[in-house]
Amino acid sequence: MEDWIPADHPARFLREFVESLDLKSLGFQEGESQEGRPHYGVDLLLKVWLYGYFVKLRSSRQLEWGCRENVALIWLTGRHEPDHNTLWRFWRDHKKALRKVFGQSVEVAPGAELVGMVLQAVDGTKIAAVASTKSGWHRKRAERKLQHLEKLLDAIEGEVEQAEEVERGEARMPEELKDRARLREKIKEVLEELKEREEDHEHEGEPEARMMKTEGRAQFAYNAQVVVDQDSGVIVAQEVVNEETDYGQLVPMLEQVEKNLGAVAEETVADGGYHSAETLGGAQERGYSVLVNRSQEAAAVKKRGEFHASRFDYDQGHDCCVCPRGEELAFEREKWNRRKQYRVRVYRCQSFQQCPVRWQCSRQKRGRTIEISPYHGAVLQQRAKQQDVHKQSLLKKRREIVELPFAWIKQGMGFRRWTVRGLQGTRTQWALLCTVLNLRKLYPLWKAEKLSLSP
Repeated sequence: MEDWIPADHPARFLREFVESLDLKSLGFQEGESQEGRPHYGVDLLLKVWLYGYFVKLRSSRQLEWGCRENVALIWLTGRHEPDHNTLWRFWRDHKKALRKVFGQSVEVAPGAELVGMVLQAVDGTKIAAVASTKSGWHRKRAERKLQHLEKLLDAIEGEVEQAEEVERGEARMPEELKDRARLREKIKEVLEELKEREEDHEHEGEPEARMMKTEGRAQFAYNAQVVVDQDSGVIVAQEVVNEETDYGQLVPMLEQVEKNLGAVAEETVADGGYHSAETLGGAQERGYSVLVNRSQEAAAVKKRGEFHASRFDYDQGHDCCVCPRGEELAFEREKWNRRKQYRVRVYRCQSFQQCPVRWQCSRQKRGRTIEISPYHGAVLQQRAKQQDVHKQSLLKKRREIVELPFAWIKQGMGFRRWTVRGLQGTRTQWALLCTVLNLRKLYPLWKAEKLSLSP
């Protein structure tokens, strides 16, 4: 069998990678049984899954076929033929451990000088869930359906009552009425659940999926995140969330980078979807140097002109804000911002009645107010930082750094829809995809004998 596979074949590389891992410490558990045939080793099954993803065989049935027909898989398994149930149980029972394998692919990269730690980029992409959009519950559609059912049921119930009067007896409720009555109760139940969760969409078969815009239309999906190193395109952090936006994901992703590599890059760039005062403040508190595109803020500034909130100077020493005309806005109160979940200080203009640009500045009858968040200093620092021409050039590199891995996964690896359900399942699948992409980066070095994976 050794003659079947060339010395520089990817299967040999993956075998060496798996054999370099301490599988027990990662959480892989060997099966135990007193009767029947011995269990397949977890190392053998991990090799099968990794090689399968390497060559775009991602289902347990495809892998079962591959273990009988694919020469490389036959060689990797030693001519054993695990069936699809065995392969699926391994996946089901080792989701957490499989995600940890990604961290091992990241640990190898710095030793191979593939991670420069100078510039990294973070971004997210929406990938459609297994669940069909058409079979889900949607608030507006359900409300229209409920109104239609109410009218229909009222008409049918009226016909039943008339029949009872004519026949002077009790008429049996038609099956059509029973079915529609049950549907009405089901719709009411779903609408109540959507109201409690403050959601407009839900899928019973995949309750953790959320409606997101992907592939040009809104459908149930998950938001896959990555942090990519500039030098080689190696993914140094990855995650899947069911948040519709990237808001709030920057700091957790950088924390994962620090966990995987021991430190973050000198600079991390992100697009405008990550921009918020809270995010910038959180990054500053942890000592993370970030550049987050201010395109959304810039658009708002352009629209409001000189009266945008960013044109008002905050004087912390005198505890006031100063408008573009030099008028002071005095501190009025603190309030809890429910949407952003932190307290802000509110400053109100006292001279608005005499101001010649009062109505251009604000439509508030009691005068213009400005809210100052606890992270205002971080926002100012970010604005000043992006005045640097060099920093602006780094921001422009974001797309070329982070979009390439997404293109590889979607086009090169043909992955455009999750094949598993639930947040834990999609997290495991994304981790495997990112692991294999990193291994593809390492493979040429191993092939050229510039990388050793021996423990």
